[in-house]
Amino acid sequence: MRDDESKIDLCRYRLPVVTTLADDAAATYAEWFATLADPTRVRLLHAIATSADGARVGDLATDLGISQSTCSHHVRKLADVGFVTVDKVGTASYVSVNAACCTGLPHAADVVMGTLATSPCCPDDLPSDVTTRAMTDADLPVVRDIYAEGIATRNATFETRVPTLRQLAGKWLEGHAWVAERAGDVVGWTGVSRVSERACYAGVGETSVYVSASARGTGVGKSLLHRQVVEADAGGLSTLQTSIFPENRASIGLHQSAGYQTLAVRSRIAQLDGVWRDTVLLERRRATD
Repeated sequence: MRDDESKIDLCRYRLPVVTTLADDAAATYAEWFATLADPTRVRLLHAIATSADGARVGDLATDLGISQSTCSHHVRKLADVGFVTVDKVGTASYVSVNAACCTGLPHAADVVMGTLATSPCCPDDLPSDVTTRAMTDADLPVVRDIYAEGIATRNATFETRVPTLRQLAGKWLEGHAWVAERAGDVVGWTGVSRVSERACYAGVGETSVYVSASARGTGVGKSLLHRQVVEADAGGLSTLQTSIFPENRASIGLHQSAGYQTLAVRSRIAQLDGVWRDTVLLERRRATD
C-alpha cells in the first residue's frame, strides 16, 4: 500500500485468551479505540467498510456531508492505524477497508470485554425448513457441484480444481460429514478432515462448510455449523480449526457464533491465481477441555 505497513500489522496482533491484558496489547487496542472516539470517523469507517469496491474521498465527503479536507484528515487517521488503505488513481484517492481489521477489531473488543472466556456453543436460531443428516456416497455428486460453486467464487478455498468423487469419499473423518436439505434437495454440506496422520493430533480436525449459491443467506450455513460442532463435541473431537479469506466476512461471523475464535490473520499465506492471499485462522475448542 504505502510506507506504513507496520501500522497495518497492528490489525494482525495475536492475543492469547488470558485474564490480564499485556501492556503492549492494551496499548495497541487503546490506539484503535482512540481512533474511533470521533463519531465522524466511525461514520466514515462504516461507509468505507460497507462499500463493495472502496470509494473516492470526494464521494465519501459528499455522502457524509463534510468538507473534502475534513474527510481527508479523518481518512489519514484511519489509515495510520491500518483500518483502511488509500490508493491513488490518477488525481483521485480511493479508500478501501483493510479486510484484516474487519476481523481484528471485533476480536479486540471481545478480548477486552472478556466475552472470549465463555464461547457460545453454536447458533440457536436455526431455520425451520432446513434439516441436516449424515452424508452418504449418494450425496457426493451434489456435494461436488456445491464445492465447485465455492471454488468458482475465489473467496472460499485455495483449491482451483474440483476433486473427483473418489477423492471426496476419503476426505473426511468417519462420522463427521453432513449435508443440509431443504424441500428435499441437498443445498449444503460440512465436513471435518484430519489435520495430520500423526497420533498426537487425534481429536483435532479441519472443517469446511459450503452452501449452494441458490441457498446462501437462508440459514443453511447456520444449520450446518450447529450440526458440525454438536457432533464434534459428542464425538470426542477436542479442537476444530478453519481458515477463511478475510473478504468472506459472513463466514467468519458464522463461525464465531459457533464458538470459533480468531487466532490470527496469516498474511500472504498462499497464492490463488498467482495472487498472494491472506487467511483468518479460527479455532474452536471443546468447552470441557
